[in-house]
Amino acid sequence: MRRRHLMLSLGALALPPLGAAAQSPLKLVVGFPPGTGPDVLARTLGQQLGEVMKQPVVIDNRAGAGGQIATQAVAKSAADGSTVLLGEVGSIAIAPAAYSKLPYDPARELLPVAEVVRSDFVLVVPAGSPAQDLKGFLAAAKAKSAGDRVNFATFGAGTPGHFGAELLAEQAQLRIEPVHYRATGDAITALVAGDVQAAFVSTALAVPQVKGGKLRALATTAAVRSPLLPDVATFAEAGWPKLDFSAWFALFVPAGTPAAVADQLGRQAVAAVQAPQVRQKLQEAGFTVTGLTRMETERVVKAETQRWAGIVKASGFKAD
Repeated sequence: MRRRHLMLSLGALALPPLGAAAQSPLKLVVGFPPGTGPDVLARTLGQQLGEVMKQPVVIDNRAGAGGQIATQAVAKSAADGSTVLLGEVGSIAIAPAAYSKLPYDPARELLPVAEVVRSDFVLVVPAGSPAQDLKGFLAAAKAKSAGDRVNFATFGAGTPGHFGAELLAEQAQLRIEPVHYRATGDAITALVAGDVQAAFVSTALAVPQVKGGKLRALATTAAVRSPLLPDVATFAEAGWPKLDFSAWFALFVPAGTPAAVADQLGRQAVAAVQAPQVRQKLQEAGFTVTGLTRMETERVVKAETQRWAGIVKASGFKAD
């Protein structure tokens, strides 16, 4: 009997902890609708992250307000590591300077975990535009009579594309009029139709429109030419090195999440995006894989917040 009791006790020690075989899902919140670039990123990352963590990952699309709805939801969530934000430059680094009544404080309520990718921007014009290159576009814009402005489509006030246009206007001494659209599709439709004259769109979004002959690419904000658009020069090559902005995407958890949990999640996220098949898929989707550590990501977020605050202030823009 004693031997049988000992064998049962050892068998119990060998079993996994209660609930380990059916862990509750990790919720990955993304602030954009299904089918968009950020959603593709979230689902690609989520699938691989689930394999690395050996835990289900559920994608929660909280679209609206340029990512602010999703950011607010995670900022107010329990700090237990069960809810993670796929945050981006607009709602994290730009919004605090652009909105005086922002319903969350990224610096106080969110903890950076890992930057995973970046997405550069392409200055595009309608295919029927007389501007054949960046030089021609700028010359035509400057030649406009007093009061006339270049209409720039944006995917919402306070987004990188909005302030990218403002940055170009400041650098090149142009007069622009941002035209804010609620949905990405609406902005692209207006641009293709020639209702607006230009826009900064992500590389992922620009590629099919340019290759389909609906839009013309004039320059990219990337440090080097995109392999997806090898004939499109960078702004630096064209003589505008300060037009080097991009949209970065990073994971965040609510402030107060244990450091050990955040560290582990950061390592797992970096491993996920650096997996060869994931890296290839993200690059084909127009992203540049970065995979920064938690400390590196914290430095990036602080520096970017300061940089965009200066750009917002120079533009004179205030959303409320």
